[in-house]
Amino acid sequence: MTTLIKNGTIITVNQNGDILSNASIRIEDGIIKAITRKDQKETNSEEIIEAQDLVVIPGFVQTHIHLCQTLFRGLADDLHLIDWLGSKIFPMEAAHDANSVYFSALLGVAELVRSGTTTIMDMGSINHEEEIIRAIAETGLRAFVGKAMMDLNDVYPPFKEPTDESLRSTLKLIEQWHNSYGGRIRYAVAPRFVLSCSDKLMQSAFEMLKSFSGTLFHTHASESKAETQKVYERCKMGNVEFLNHLGLLSDRTCLTHCVHLNDNEYELLKSTRTKVLHCPSSNLKLGSGIAKVPKFLKMGVNVSLGADGAPCNNNLDVFQEMRLASLIQKPFYGANTMKAETIFRMATIEGAKALGLEKEIGSIEVGKKADIVLLNLNDVHNPVNNSNIYSSIVYSSRPENVDSVMINGKWVYRKREYVTLDVDKVLKESLRELTALLKRV
Repeated sequence: MTTLIKNGTIITVNQNGDILSNASIRIEDGIIKAITRKDQKETNSEEIIEAQDLVVIPGFVQTHIHLCQTLFRGLADDLHLIDWLGSKIFPMEAAHDANSVYFSALLGVAELVRSGTTTIMDMGSINHEEEIIRAIAETGLRAFVGKAMMDLNDVYPPFKEPTDESLRSTLKLIEQWHNSYGGRIRYAVAPRFVLSCSDKLMQSAFEMLKSFSGTLFHTHASESKAETQKVYERCKMGNVEFLNHLGLLSDRTCLTHCVHLNDNEYELLKSTRTKVLHCPSSNLKLGSGIAKVPKFLKMGVNVSLGADGAPCNNNLDVFQEMRLASLIQKPFYGANTMKAETIFRMATIEGAKALGLEKEIGSIEVGKKADIVLLNLNDVHNPVNNSNIYSSIVYSSRPENVDSVMINGKWVYRKREYVTLDVDKVLKESLRELTALLKRV
């Protein structure tokens, strides 16, 4: 299949930051084969998309999502992290069955795609990881997946599993699903966080990376003051310091949040090239704090964006995460910090780098996979302003500005209609599954 997206304004996010007007993209078998200007000869294509009034961007990359929690939206408000987990999230995750996980994941994917997200890293729950993978596979999303590993649980003791079982089931999932669907689905081992994992579980999970090229280590760290204090009481050092003590920091390690760090921990992240996954809405809603992202960036630490889970955010909208990621830093670092282009790169190429996929996705360049979003910015809240197009996207745009979404050269959302999802069925079944789940809690 060959597709030509012609005459659009292309934000390439290449090394030079080129923005091309009246340019076209030729796609063959899911790969970007050519980028041409209007006055260059165009080869015949099976599908021609006129993008004269559209802005063409790389698909957004969200590096921290919990699809299994999408059904819990609005059911865990106004709580701090530890209470939120113990009184709401863990009991509801424990009550999941295969069907409720599947429709929770489908509902989340529908929301992500509608806002232009084409790649995620997801942390599942203890059980039914296969259902999350099935939902992702069927809808065409690109993803790193991984079941949550937990062999300790002081805040909700019933919700954990034996260490050996957690490791055995994780290994089986990696063997079955890593690099499946033509490499569109890959695996990230996912010990939940220090307080829910024994040292053995953490270290054994990290050891698995050596046997599977391209896998990642994905966990939470230093999200709230209460969590950080509990880690210090148990480990006698900071959260990131403890992870380093266990030998878990590396360029394949992705730490979500990193809000409360000491000076040494910033240096550890830099020296080990560990990635930071920033979730501004979640950090604000749970009252956790604000990560010092400008400090990370100045040090050269990779920072990318994620919405986290629906019950600690209440939506999975990457546009909100971009806007907030900029605005919350300005009172502390000045109005000229966290500029729109910086934020846009965090949501695209920096997210790809966090996942080790920067040679495949994250920018519009010849040879990369065709994960592409078409935006219609000509609306009352952001009429087209080519003089500062990054501003229009980061500060003004919303999911309704997304016209079409392509992943791997295939449309998954076209002219604001789902291609790979029966959204009416997903909404109906999600409500039914939530009702049943709440009876099981």
